[in-house]
Amino acid sequence: QAGASARIENYLGFPTGISGMALMGRAFSQAQKFGVEIAIPDEAVKLECGNDPCHIQLATGERVQAKAIVLATGARYRRLGVARLEEFEGASVHYWASPLEADLCADADVALVGGGNSAGQAAVFLASHARHVRVLVRGTGLSSTMSRYLIERIASCPNIQVIAETEVVELLGTDQGLQGVRWRNRRTGTEGQHAITHLFVFTGADPVAAWLTGSGIPIDEKGFIRTGADVRSTQRSLLPLETGVEGVFAVGDVRCGSVKRVGAAIGEGAAVVAQLHTFLARRDRTTPSAEASRSAARLG
Repeated sequence: QAGASARIENYLGFPTGISGMALMGRAFSQAQKFGVEIAIPDEAVKLECGNDPCHIQLATGERVQAKAIVLATGARYRRLGVARLEEFEGASVHYWASPLEADLCADADVALVGGGNSAGQAAVFLASHARHVRVLVRGTGLSSTMSRYLIERIASCPNIQVIAETEVVELLGTDQGLQGVRWRNRRTGTEGQHAITHLFVFTGADPVAAWLTGSGIPIDEKGFIRTGADVRSTQRSLLPLETGVEGVFAVGDVRCGSVKRVGAAIGEGAAVVAQLHTFLARRDRTTPSAEASRSAARLG
């Protein structure tokens, strides 16, 4: 999600902002510099715990074993529940706003669905390229979902219009692309059709944790991974980012109670490193005694 953000202006060290793609590109290069082995593309489909070490089943059929695992799977973008969405995705319906999409929208009328910070950043960015940007919000305004500095930026852009209590109900177009969007006022029921050629969807995301079903990882009612004090039943004291399954940690947007910001996610990544050292040191101390107990039991 960070990589798809048009502009990140609240990350420490970049006072003039930086594109999400540029920030994540630097992070990727930095990880490689420190010797991280990165497998692309590779998909984890199952987590097998309860043994030592844990194993991760990959879509290729391979199994990866590890003494400790950090789950940082983030979240997937939510999609609009309207007909013909797939028909226009990629060409006219977008889930990010990079310079490529901005060039496609030059001097055009575009609509953007969403009221969070990512939506605000995208709206401001697109306003410098598009003729007019309509921001469609389900709620009564932006004050409860967006940072004040972004609300002020949006208010200062003459070609951005915020339309509250509104939802998209229909997409219109041909195989040549999107030609119009129909939306409805949720309070009055009034509908209108507008000549829109590009629609941006920033309606949040759902945690990528469904693949953990059956692993014993504690999940909350919204699908986020519980860690530390949020794990309701455990017989041992947990580190703040431990999941309750020994050797498995969770950080970032997939974690229950996390702050959905790039800086917070990176901070949790730094914090889990220290907790991994604590866990592994504790494991090394307890393993010999556990083995001695088993030996005593066999002798008895």
